[in-house]
Amino acid sequence: MALLTKAHQFTRDLADELSGRAGDFGFKTDIQFAEFDVDRQSRTIDQFIERKYDAVLLTPVDSLKIDPVIARLNAAGIPVFTVDIASEGFKGQVVCHIASDNIQGGMAAAALMAEALKGQGRVVIINHPKVTSVQERVAGFRQGLAAWPQIQIVADIPSWGQRARAQSIMDDFMLMMPDIQGVFAINDDSVMGALRSIQAVGKAKQIVLVGYDGTPEVKAEIDRGTVFADVVQYPRELARLSLATMADFFAGRVVPRKISIPTGTVRR
Repeated sequence: MALLTKAHQFTRDLADELSGRAGDFGFKTDIQFAEFDVDRQSRTIDQFIERKYDAVLLTPVDSLKIDPVIARLNAAGIPVFTVDIASEGFKGQVVCHIASDNIQGGMAAAALMAEALKGQGRVVIINHPKVTSVQERVAGFRQGLAAWPQIQIVADIPSWGQRARAQSIMDDFMLMMPDIQGVFAINDDSVMGALRSIQAVGKAKQIVLVGYDGTPEVKAEIDRGTVFADVVQYPRELARLSLATMADFFAGRVVPRKISIPTGTVRR
């Protein structure tokens, strides 16, 4: 298993469930983290190929650059599954992609933002555009906001899902666009980075924050009233589905090309 990063609670929960439940399916696991580094993930996959593993479960660092890596696994006869983030390449073949329904989640985030802003305001997006899961949730957010034409998206900037970068971007927003009313942050690390920036200038009660993941840290901020709401993903369910899908594949059963599960929401 080659996963994105240990920095995100989402991925830690995913890895914990994969490790804890693998034995139920007769699997032994080797879980490695790329820490947002495409080359590191590529080297990890080459090691997996050398060790002749029976299958690989991937959360790609980059949905396009993972394609030749998957092609190498295909050439070695190792079946590939992806979880959370899909491959967008054309050469590498993936047996099944298991993920949240991020279009639905993005639309839920839009509805939450519109509710908090009462249907009008200036909003920024803190993005991570190189991965499919975020591309979909931002597309869903934009699609959802189309129902509220008085809500304007005035900026869309990547922080690559990282807290420190999100805080730095929010610092810039506070200087350049101090009159924004809302922030959609594409994961909970991004929403926490944005919150720290907003708190530093004393605007925590004036700017609506909507995040994405449903981590305990952000739920605590929702209880405090500093974050309005969060779209909730279920990484442990994604892990169980990934293991069950691989088990079905090894048992010779037909598995779907894609499995999606709904997101939820949490508010105060």
